[in-house]
Amino acid sequence: MKLEIEAARITRIKPSASVAAKALANELVAAGHDIVDFTAGEPDFDTPANISLAAYEAATRGETRYTATSGTVALRDAIKAKFARENGLTYVRNQILVANGAKHVIYTAFTVTVQEGDEVIVPAPYWVSYPDIVTLNGGTPVIVPCGQDAGFKLTPQALEAAITQRTKWLILNSPSNPTGAVYSHDELVALGEVLKRHPHVWVMTDDIYEHLIYDGLKYVTFAAAVPELYERTLTINGVSKAYAMTGWRIGYAGGPRPLIAAMDKLMSQSTGGAGSVSQAAAREALEGPQDFVWSSREAFEARRNLIVKLLNSIDGVRCLTPNGAFYVYPEVGAFIGRSTPQGKRIETDKDLQLYLLEAAKVAVLDGGAYGLSPHLRLSFATSNQRIEEGCRRIGEALAALN
Repeated sequence: MKLEIEAARITRIKPSASVAAKALANELVAAGHDIVDFTAGEPDFDTPANISLAAYEAATRGETRYTATSGTVALRDAIKAKFARENGLTYVRNQILVANGAKHVIYTAFTVTVQEGDEVIVPAPYWVSYPDIVTLNGGTPVIVPCGQDAGFKLTPQALEAAITQRTKWLILNSPSNPTGAVYSHDELVALGEVLKRHPHVWVMTDDIYEHLIYDGLKYVTFAAAVPELYERTLTINGVSKAYAMTGWRIGYAGGPRPLIAAMDKLMSQSTGGAGSVSQAAAREALEGPQDFVWSSREAFEARRNLIVKLLNSIDGVRCLTPNGAFYVYPEVGAFIGRSTPQGKRIETDKDLQLYLLEAAKVAVLDGGAYGLSPHLRLSFATSNQRIEEGCRRIGEALAALN
């Protein structure tokens, strides 16, 4: 008898494109290839020493046991203070949840709320995991294309057209992965006006790149811009990107008490709470010196300026300047339909991605993985030298297409 090892639900989804691309790049490096890797969705800096020291001191004090599923009191209080200080949002402790990364928060929220046939509005380009998490939980992702001419942002008109009686959530990611697009206060208010007319729609905001915002812009989160929808908004964040703590796996959220309680209940029967030592480190990140946040943001802004300049100098590439995060999303339609020196036709941006990896030894991601083609997604969380080398290789490889 054949042993079925996959439940039907797992066949609905595909592996994360960004994780797969990074793994392939790592394999090629391990095999001795000089790969310029633009796939990484994480800072290339080390976690600040004061944060690592806080984790060490917590471990030596014996803080190595299970915590409350929703997080330690100390960390939840630090998050509560952070929301008030930086975002103008007021929560009490039982409205705060700590999890094993922001992705875990998103998954848990959809699992406890999305039923078979519910719809979740996902503006495209989107982070690769949003639609699959919705699908895995029986929901239907409603993909709304938000093109380059719209700054890769959802408009009120497009939002209104996407809402049905089955809509459960709208998910907003600002600054965005993969485009770096940032919603202004007025843009959020305009979206809020639409949502006020549809009281059955909840809003999930993924603010993980909050501190990586450039050009002197002031960040605002949805629940602060539209306080009337505070009770329908789950605000998600974490320490991974701002504090170079991706491996520590700490995400968190603030939201309505009934939703937080349901998420807490699910975690109590699945993952349990996040690691105690990681929680001590996250508390230090939020309460300690913020010098690293400012200095890393300056470094990323300089890298952004460099990569945008170099990409736009390549004939046929059009790259908008992102206002946040550490990604660019250049449009590469001019190369679709061309052929490689070996005679293979470039039919899609996925073909172009594979060509650049083979011919130029440059690892990027295709726009198709993020729901909007023909584009490439590049992370500039790498050194200026690698940015220059990678863009030089890309330019030469593209110029070689017939």
